[in-house]
Amino acid sequence: MGLDLDYVDGQTPLDEDEKEGLLIRTIATRGELDEFEQQNIENAMQYYWSRRIKFEKFFTEDFMREVHRRMYADVWKWAGEFRKTDKNIGVDKWQIPTDLKNLLDDALYWVKNNVYSPEEIAIRFKHRLVSIHCFPNGNGRHSRFMADLLWYRVYKEDEPFSWGAANLVKQGDQRAAYLKAIRDADTGDIQPLIKFAKS
Repeated sequence: MGLDLDYVDGQTPLDEDEKEGLLIRTIATRGELDEFEQQNIENAMQYYWSRRIKFEKFFTEDFMREVHRRMYADVWKWAGEFRKTDKNIGVDKWQIPTDLKNLLDDALYWVKNNVYSPEEIAIRFKHRLVSIHCFPNGNGRHSRFMADLLWYRVYKEDEPFSWGAANLVKQGDQRAAYLKAIRDADTGDIQPLIKFAKS
């Protein structure tokens, strides 16, 4: 297959087997892939913005997988499936279900007991989710969207986070700021990521 992908800082390379899951065979470049993925993601956003999400359903593995599937099912055969390979970031592939269950249980506890402010819960949730790296591709976009859904649907806030109002898939100052905020959160300082999400 002729898919030639250039990766920018922080992107996880796809294995050849994962590339074989591409459903649109005419895609040949990163730019074309980004365009088709973005269209699919926008369709998923419209779907979830227009529907109520039951509180109990949000904090389940099935819902995490369902959202990823809706975001990428028009582009990738493996959309919604946990990765079967280890990557340069994320937990070992065998730990994904356990680590995700621990995160979902923790987040549900945070929400029910007001452990943090709503915005901090959403961003802590996003950070832990992207750190697990459940899927072969799209983990950053999926985790940001899940934070938006938590903020917008569970907490009923007026609108989702802005995430710097930039395309974070492309290399640039906003992506660099985002990655720095993620790395700060890795060391325990969640505030820069909260600030970035609201910028």
